[in-house]
Amino acid sequence: MDDSSLIWDDGALVTIDQRGLPHEVRELRLGTVDAVIDAIRVLAIRGAPAIGIAGAFGVVIATGAHTVDGVVDEVRVQADADRIAAARPTAVNLAWAVQRVRAKVAQGAAAVLAETLDMLAEDGRVNRAAATHAADLAQRLCPDRPLRVLTHCNTGRLATSAFGTAIGALRVLSERGAIENVLVDETRPLLQGARLTTWELAEAGIPHRLTIDSAAAWAMATGQVDCVLVGADRVTVNGDVANKIGTYALALAARHHGIPFIVVAPESTRDPNMATGRDIVVEERAAAEVIGFGGVATAPEGTEAFNPAFDVTPGDLVTAVVTELGVVHSAAGDSASGRADLLPGKVIADIARGLYQRGWMPGTAGNISVRTGDTAVITGSGLSKGELTEHDMVTVLVADSTPTAGNSRKPSAETTIHTAAYRTTSAQAVVHIHPPFATALATRFGTPDAVTILRITDYELIKGLGGTDPAVIDIPVFPNWADVPRIGADIERYLAEHPAAPPILCITGHGITAWGDNISQARDRAECLEALCELVSRTGRLNAFGARDETLEIGLT
Repeated sequence: MDDSSLIWDDGALVTIDQRGLPHEVRELRLGTVDAVIDAIRVLAIRGAPAIGIAGAFGVVIATGAHTVDGVVDEVRVQADADRIAAARPTAVNLAWAVQRVRAKVAQGAAAVLAETLDMLAEDGRVNRAAATHAADLAQRLCPDRPLRVLTHCNTGRLATSAFGTAIGALRVLSERGAIENVLVDETRPLLQGARLTTWELAEAGIPHRLTIDSAAAWAMATGQVDCVLVGADRVTVNGDVANKIGTYALALAARHHGIPFIVVAPESTRDPNMATGRDIVVEERAAAEVIGFGGVATAPEGTEAFNPAFDVTPGDLVTAVVTELGVVHSAAGDSASGRADLLPGKVIADIARGLYQRGWMPGTAGNISVRTGDTAVITGSGLSKGELTEHDMVTVLVADSTPTAGNSRKPSAETTIHTAAYRTTSAQAVVHIHPPFATALATRFGTPDAVTILRITDYELIKGLGGTDPAVIDIPVFPNWADVPRIGADIERYLAEHPAAPPILCITGHGITAWGDNISQARDRAECLEALCELVSRTGRLNAFGARDETLEIGLT
């Protein structure tokens, strides 16, 4: 299967006319701006990522058409770019892609083409990454069995330039042997599910059944759906999702039946300038699409119609929005059949409130994070942990600790401590807290300018710390720099050079950090360390001593 749906060939955009599928595969060759706009408007090209890149190719055509003797008429090109961007209003990708290539117009058609081809290549990589993250999440939420997945509309290579988003996730799951069957909504009124998604799934060899849209809720009620995977045309800052009409109803039914509802889309579909779904312009299409089909009238002449092409699903009905960066939004209080502990925002908030009540995250101190692929979800900065909610989280890149687009809060100051653990270990969750006994003992043995080792021996609780020796634990104690990223750099260097170090550490006067395969394990290790340090302090059994780490005096570099 050729995985590219958009090809540039000798001055024209070549694609499949999606109106003819599945019975006729006919090629469209678009060599004018008007042809590109018309193809987008009549849904010969459709799908948010696909129309975005097609629009960028339209700007290439416009730039070439308005260039004479090497001089670009920028005013006319920009006017054409405006017309292209306005061809369909709901999907943000079209305006985003056109805006991106506008900056190259003054340099000529070759520069615009190069930028567009870069976007084309990026789209394939982005889709695969987002699809893989979504497949990972679906398997975490619905473990230990092949999945029965429901999908809506078409989100495959026809709707993108390559691979697909939600259908891409189905392809990844299928490659893993993790698909039992896909239930495909026909997707009224233009039947993108029946015509296009079934065609793509058949090409990929993925087992599937077609159903009418109104049967989806009953399929969930009768136990035929484990998970819903859909795409998106626009995602607002608060997580509201514009997608093909019928998506909102699916989300409502999924919430009622406790079924994960996962949205898969590229970052370009997230609109950082739109706060909520109330601001989205929902395209309404011609009545003819509803009162008849295939040229045959199905309603009496003169019947009026309500034909929105999209609806907007509130973010609190969405289990997760997944992009190439991982999970970038998760719903408040999503039950997901009792699996709320697998949704990072809610579980972080719940655990943080519990640790606050114990006095270990006093005021705004301390932070918790969960890794989500190439990103991590971490508590926001300056917030009372006793009042923390799932909306108070920030998503950051593990690679450099920077926040991803669309965050409404700043990340915790200790983010670099968390990402240091993620980059150097297999940690999936990190807890940084300020319990009194562990903090006091570490401060007693710590130094202001170098890492020291706090060795504790002969306590049963050592077994709960994740070390290699059940009778001895060597805990690194790091100096407390005012520049917190310097602490993170020290920790990363130490862990890289000491791969057998236990999954716990202390910072002089600055609390303790623990990590693990999940957030419960990280919390349990932190609790165990505090209990151990309390025993050492209360019993007076000084089976503990500190020593300067002569192998890595990181504070002196």
